[in-house]
Amino acid sequence: MTQQLDIRLEPLTDADKKEFKKKIQEAFGIALMKEFGATETIPSDTELDEAFACKDNEVFCIFNGSEKIGGAVIRVDNKTFCNSLEFFFIYAGRHSAGLGVAAWKAIEEKYPQTKAWETVTPYFEKRNINFYVNKCGFHIVEFCNQHHACQNKHYVQQNTPSHPGTEEFFRFEKVMKQEIA
Repeated sequence: MTQQLDIRLEPLTDADKKEFKKKIQEAFGIALMKEFGATETIPSDTELDEAFACKDNEVFCIFNGSEKIGGAVIRVDNKTFCNSLEFFFIYAGRHSAGLGVAAWKAIEEKYPQTKAWETVTPYFEKRNINFYVNKCGFHIVEFCNQHHACQNKHYVQQNTPSHPGTEEFFRFEKVMKQEIA
C-alpha cells in the first residue's frame, strides 16, 4: 500500500533557523563523508545565513502532514521568471520514500509562473543527479570544471571550491511548458 503524502511548504521562521542548518548539514554531509571521508560542515553556517538574508530568496521548511521532513531555498526572479533552487534537502534517513519528488512538485506548484528552473550539484553526487534528471525532469546543461568555467556567474560565485568535490559540478535546467498566446 502506497503512503499518502501531504506535502506543504511553510516559510522559515527565526525559530526554525538553527534546526534547518543542522538538518541540511546532516543531509549534505552524508555524500561528502562517503566520497571523501570528510567531516566538514556543509553548507557552512555563514553560507546559510547569506542565503537566508538574500532579498531574492524564499526559504521554506517542508512538511509531510505535521512532520517536518526537509527544506528549500528558492531564488525568485520576478523579471525573467527563471528561478533557481539554491538548496533543497530531505532529512537524512528519510530518502527513497517519494518525499523529495512530492516536495519538488509542491515547489513547482507554488511558482506556476516559472519559465525555467536552474540548480547545481557536485559531480560526485550520483543520488542528486539521478533525482534531478530521472525524477524531476531536469537536463544537464553544463559541466563546470577546470577546463570549463561555468557560464552562470551566480553559480561561479556560489560554488567557489571551498569543500572537497565542489570544484566540479553539473548545472541543471528545467524548462517549464508555457501556454502559447
